[in-house]
Amino acid sequence: MSPPYFSQAATTSEGWVFTHEDGEPLSPSYLTHKFNDLVEEAGLPPVRLHDLRHGAATLMLLAGEELKTIADQLGHSSVVLTADTYLSVAVELGLKATAGRSACLKRKTKA
Repeated sequence: MSPPYFSQAATTSEGWVFTHEDGEPLSPSYLTHKFNDLVEEAGLPPVRLHDLRHGAATLMLLAGEELKTIADQLGHSSVVLTADTYLSVAVELGLKATAGRSACLKRKTKA
């Protein structure tokens, strides 16, 4: 059974995801506090709720999702903001992956 503070997890006609029983949105500080409690209860290392947003965006990018789709999901007004924020991560990971593949493909030199 879901904890009571997740019982209202549904999008309202106003677009809110987490609300009080009367439909009013929960405050961001309340959600942050509850998230921190859950992280601690689960024995996870400290992580900010906002870090999940960055993680999701990075995973979408690495999965090959279009920048426009990622920008829309994040609510960015411009693809440029998304590109400026997340392309450096993809380039860095891509370089590491390429180096790893290159190491596997190097020919052994004859002694």
